[in-house]
Amino acid sequence: MSVPSFTVSPDAHRDADAVVVIGVSRDADDQLVIHAHDDFATVKKLAEDVEASTSKESLTRLPHPETTKPALAAVGLGSATADTKLADDSGVSAPRTNLLRDAAGVASRRLAGKQILEFAFDFESEDEVLATLEGALLGAYAFNKYRQATIKDVKSPVEHVHIRTSLVMSESALERVREKASAVALVKDLVNTPAQDLYPESFADQAAALCANEKDVHVTIWDESQLATDGFGGILGVGKGSEKGPRLVKVDYRPQPASTHISLVGKGITFDTGGLSLKSGAGMMGMKYDMTGAATALAVILAVSRLRMPIHLTAWLCLAENMPSGRATRPNDILRIRGGKTVEVLNTDAEGRLVLADGLVAASEEHPDLIIDIATLTGAATTALGTRTVGLMGNTSEISHLVEVGQSCGESLWHMPLPAELRPLLNSEVADIANVKPGNTAGGMLIAGVFLRDFVGKTPKAEDGSNSQIPWMHLDIAGTANNGSSAYGFTSPGPTGVTVRSLIDYVSARCIAK
Repeated sequence: MSVPSFTVSPDAHRDADAVVVIGVSRDADDQLVIHAHDDFATVKKLAEDVEASTSKESLTRLPHPETTKPALAAVGLGSATADTKLADDSGVSAPRTNLLRDAAGVASRRLAGKQILEFAFDFESEDEVLATLEGALLGAYAFNKYRQATIKDVKSPVEHVHIRTSLVMSESALERVREKASAVALVKDLVNTPAQDLYPESFADQAAALCANEKDVHVTIWDESQLATDGFGGILGVGKGSEKGPRLVKVDYRPQPASTHISLVGKGITFDTGGLSLKSGAGMMGMKYDMTGAATALAVILAVSRLRMPIHLTAWLCLAENMPSGRATRPNDILRIRGGKTVEVLNTDAEGRLVLADGLVAASEEHPDLIIDIATLTGAATTALGTRTVGLMGNTSEISHLVEVGQSCGESLWHMPLPAELRPLLNSEVADIANVKPGNTAGGMLIAGVFLRDFVGKTPKAEDGSNSQIPWMHLDIAGTANNGSSAYGFTSPGPTGVTVRSLIDYVSARCIAK
């Protein structure tokens, strides 16, 4: 899906069918506060009369005092704390940018079926304008590719967003918002596509097609034969049970000049049955989403290339379909990963770490300044952190930087440890490492991270003859990549596109730092 068009200007939108969105909150004395352009300061009495809700996720339609004017809608912004800052429904102070982003997303979702939305908040900064625009574009997402166009209860998404503000916005900042929203939409489109249509080969072909006209972007695809020749035993081992063969895709964006090189490694299991360690029927539901990491890596590199960021960025998409068959990898089989390290497979449903191992080794061979892998890796991530917080692990102080960037995007990332005492749990009697510790139920997310750490390469030897591991971060998005409950903010049920915006902003910050 393409994102809505948008305009930003101090003028009101002239279309009488537009809906004007304002904000409402409660102050410390529980009095209603209107957050709107000066033109709408007089609607407070109207909002009070209809008892407009100020709670997050709420939207109240207001009859305009002049019937010839566009309709009005008031979206809830929470309440004010003692220091007059806005707070969410739990009373916790929250940045206005995050509240406005969420509120704009609520409006776009709830007002689907309307062609034009005008946001006339009382903007205090350019960041608030950008956050509102971002939320509005994200909230307008819909996936109707497989629906009959005649279904009456399916409302068309908002087509145009107008932000009314006298603040002067830079074109580059607005374009970045557009590309971030487009990147999230791409991830959602890929994840929503059923595995019958999105499998390793078709995913690889689609990646190549999306990159075909991008400047300074080169795509390399390994098929089964080439994977075997080049020693990618993890991807081959996971994918050999399926009739749809695995693929490895390298997308390389290298503009000139580019002083920093970051590699993204994405888990791309286009469908996960668990292999011979078969999931339950209910456990397979939704497993088309197991390629979200690869989709995220692809979307991020496309956005970075389109924004012409001066950074060398590489994405490795590790694609396989994990199916049971007479050819499938068995428990106790041993796979040889790229570079030679062997893995005893004790559970074929712990397959994501096997394909990522190949990707991490391949990325390491280029000695980038940083490797980031993104994966729907463990159910334990959901147990530990719930459905809205991403587990972030690694060996670099850059983790704290990414956490801060996530907070500014309204995304929650949490730094988890990689305890040294967990590594012996993965010792194998016959191979270099096992992919799980059978029977162990403690620290599953951390054990997966410890496994991946074994495949992160070393930096080139320094002048003193020492060498250390390449800086690396691991994002376990298993609990956050799919919203299985009610909509919230700009997020509808289904794929969330989590960490896409954070990664784009993080890469941008690295460019500025250099």
